[in-house]
Amino acid sequence: MSAFKSNDLDAIIHGKLRLGVMAYLASVNSASFVTLREKTLSTDGNLSTHLKKLEDANYIKTEKRFEKCKPLTIIILTKTGRKAWITYLNKMQALLGGEM
Repeated sequence: MSAFKSNDLDAIIHGKLRLGVMAYLASVNSASFVTLREKTLSTDGNLSTHLKKLEDANYIKTEKRFEKCKPLTIIILTKTGRKAWITYLNKMQALLGGEM
């Protein structure tokens, strides 16, 4: 096994809030903006900023629609995002000295 380098970690995922979003989405595949805000204990503005970074990396996609005449934003983990998440977990496992 090659030596671990901290710059091997995906900086897009590694931020605390983005890490929380990715972990939650990996378990459910999609969630509403409101659910993510509640699960991450974030503010609307902070969550929006971090979701934009994940979306720019194609790790998530956002769908906007109306439900019972109210706007609803759904955040979906993409295939690229799932692959990046698994890679991130494998690199973290290597950092901890184990293998996945």
